[in-house]
Amino acid sequence: MIRPSALLILAVFLVAPVARAAEPVPPDHAAKMAASQQLFKEKVRPFLEKNCLECHGATGGKIKGGFNIATRDLLLKGGERGVSVIPGKGRQSPLVKFVAREDEPHMPPKKPMPPEAIELLAQWIDSGAAYDKALVEGAAVGAKKPLVVTEKDKQYWAYRPLQTIAPPTVKAAEWARTPIDTFLLAKMEATGVVPAADADKRTLIRRVTFDLTGLPPTPQDVEAFVSDPSPTAYEKVVDRLLASPRFGERWARHWLDPARYAESHGFEHDYFRPHAYHYRDFVIKALNADMPYDQFVRWQIAGDELAPGDALALAATGFLGAGVYPTQITNSEAERIRYDAMDDMLATTGYAVLALTVACARCHDHKYDPIPTRDYYRMLAAFTTTVRSEVDVDLGTPAEKQAAKEFEAKLKPVTDELKTFEEKELVGRFAAWVAEQVKKGEKLPKVTDAKVAKPLQTVWEGKQPVDKLPKPERDALLKWYAPQDAEWKARDAKVKAVEKTRPKSTVVKIQACTEGLKPMRHHTADGSIPDFYPETYVLKRGDAGQKDGVATQGFLQLLSRAPDGEVHWITAKPSGAHSSFRRTGMAKWLTDTDTGAGALAARVIVNRLWHHHFGRGIVSTVNDFGLQGDPPTHPELLEWLANDLVRNGWSLKHMHKLIVTSRAYQLGGAATPTALKADPDNKLWSHRPKRRLEAEAIRDNLLAVGGVLDETMYGPGTLDQGMRRRSIYFTVQRSQLIPMLQVFDWPDTLTSASARSTTVVAPQALLFLNNGAVRGWAAGFATRLKPAAEKGLPAAVDAAYRIAFGRLPTLTETEAGVAFLTAKKSKGMDAALGEYALVLMSLNEFIYVD
Repeated sequence: MIRPSALLILAVFLVAPVARAAEPVPPDHAAKMAASQQLFKEKVRPFLEKNCLECHGATGGKIKGGFNIATRDLLLKGGERGVSVIPGKGRQSPLVKFVAREDEPHMPPKKPMPPEAIELLAQWIDSGAAYDKALVEGAAVGAKKPLVVTEKDKQYWAYRPLQTIAPPTVKAAEWARTPIDTFLLAKMEATGVVPAADADKRTLIRRVTFDLTGLPPTPQDVEAFVSDPSPTAYEKVVDRLLASPRFGERWARHWLDPARYAESHGFEHDYFRPHAYHYRDFVIKALNADMPYDQFVRWQIAGDELAPGDALALAATGFLGAGVYPTQITNSEAERIRYDAMDDMLATTGYAVLALTVACARCHDHKYDPIPTRDYYRMLAAFTTTVRSEVDVDLGTPAEKQAAKEFEAKLKPVTDELKTFEEKELVGRFAAWVAEQVKKGEKLPKVTDAKVAKPLQTVWEGKQPVDKLPKPERDALLKWYAPQDAEWKARDAKVKAVEKTRPKSTVVKIQACTEGLKPMRHHTADGSIPDFYPETYVLKRGDAGQKDGVATQGFLQLLSRAPDGEVHWITAKPSGAHSSFRRTGMAKWLTDTDTGAGALAARVIVNRLWHHHFGRGIVSTVNDFGLQGDPPTHPELLEWLANDLVRNGWSLKHMHKLIVTSRAYQLGGAATPTALKADPDNKLWSHRPKRRLEAEAIRDNLLAVGGVLDETMYGPGTLDQGMRRRSIYFTVQRSQLIPMLQVFDWPDTLTSASARSTTVVAPQALLFLNNGAVRGWAAGFATRLKPAAEKGLPAAVDAAYRIAFGRLPTLTETEAGVAFLTAKKSKGMDAALGEYALVLMSLNEFIYVD
């Protein structure tokens, strides 16, 4: 007979393993599994060993009901009655219903379980139960063999080395403007699809300006392009936009999504990180400077090691520390939390750089991709001693640093003179002053500070000379006396005169991820909790209590082809370095296109750029290039683009220009009949569907059209929703996300985000109509229309459409606008223009780009 507790625990184990492959792993999966393991060790294992194994443990004799709990895998197979547990649904699981006597057979047959046992069972199933180790050592039935990575695994399209691909031959070669077009046209020709006509120039400049800068083109920019007949007119626009500082602000946001950037720790206390914004500024600066993408990646992993004297490289490592970070922990959970922190670094690197779900191998070999658990922990070892730190750095220009140096050279002589006077002469001058005052019969000065009054009375009354007083008392007396001494005041005046010329300090604190420096601490009362552990271990089932040997540094086998193995990338620690240089090895491997992961990194980033320019990636699952991700619609094109990126020095601006100057990018939005029939989902990219702007671009568009955009770059952000800087400069506080951005599908920043959702919900329209800030920006738009309105209402309508949409109004739109303004102008022209501006801002065309 199975006893209540035993059955309860049993149920628990049934629950955890029944994982559904196709369903995404929830972000708190690892934490729940860790908690379930702890419960198993403390309460479940002893009970099962005492009460259940005799009948259900493969220790001899018949397994009753065909149900064996010796190992977790066996448990998950269930018994003669099939599956008894539905993961995440404790109360719906058959096992709980049997135990609660809601279904037959009642378990245990003769003794009902107490309510708390039933609740425990349901809770266990809800949280996902787990063994910490097998109940029967050596139980081999159903055990899985270790995952072996084969050469065949490495031939999957995403994992193989870069392949040399030549653009295909097409019939309508004259249609193509870049090699991109020939790849796309070849498939269109093969399926009989005719591409759409080119977009008109007004549509095109609005499209490319929003894509490259996230802001609308000015009416002047539009008219200059429309009136330029030269064949290079469009290329000149593209070059101007790529050179704009607004480019980095736009595309930095696209990187910050997969980097799960935020400026707070998360969890229930969500402490603020005041110096985390430097990472955001690094991304903007790097993209504006067209930093080679391989360097961009390496610096984010190991900038402090690769360029130790460069403040920007140090700021780049903020990538590793941008994730959530619990600040209230106990000694018992400290080691698990440390593994969680390292997992966040590795998982985000896997998603953002390689589009691989590497972290799925934390508790077991990856279920779909050839990533063994040991590979995961050997990669994790790169972060063994990496911690978040706040480091003082000088961000000044060479001229500013020289000015600071010259100032210190002027300040030192006068401060040295004052210091020498205080050390050698001030005591004697004070003693002489006291003697003179006493001789004159002056009364003891009244002093409110007790630290000065008592020793002053002692000296005044001759009880003890000043030079014999204890140092603290003597120093307090001299500090009080000094401002009364003419000689001291003269020297102090010299110091103050130089101090007035002090240049503005350019030394700031940067949050970085590094080693050997003072770490940011958990907010716990017990200082005994370590900041990190000296070794990383391979863990069974991801449990810090089940160590299976030290994890020496290594890399994913499926992306490693160096003849000399991992030593090809592992970097020895230089003499005198405070960092281990393990992250340098990982950075090299990540960007090695010949024998490391660089080929995949190149495919992933060109796919991200394509996704943001076209609305869907060549691989639509931009964060998952593994076996569960979608295959590329144009694998040869993706391969050619990745090669082209590497050939051109990993220049992202080159890739942007290549994409936006392609004919495919410049097509209109009206699909041809052949395209609608043969390719309704537009997987061939034969036309350009209308796309909605992202949350930040929507808000920035409001500011720009409203004429109130503050173009100040860099520096600390704010939570003030009335801020007029670009939206990328909002402080990202995980517990206080900006509502205006959230309503337009801003990511939650908890984990690496891939493609954003594009929902259409009522609060979006209501925000435009009712939000006070939006109405204020509409008033700013109205102010821009007033000069035109003085020429007549049709002129005001014309100006409004040029500013808001980059085009001229149709006759119908002009008539409707004039009628609206005429009906409203009884309230005053300012009010009428304000309401009309709000109407135009609330139209779909304002946030949708053709």
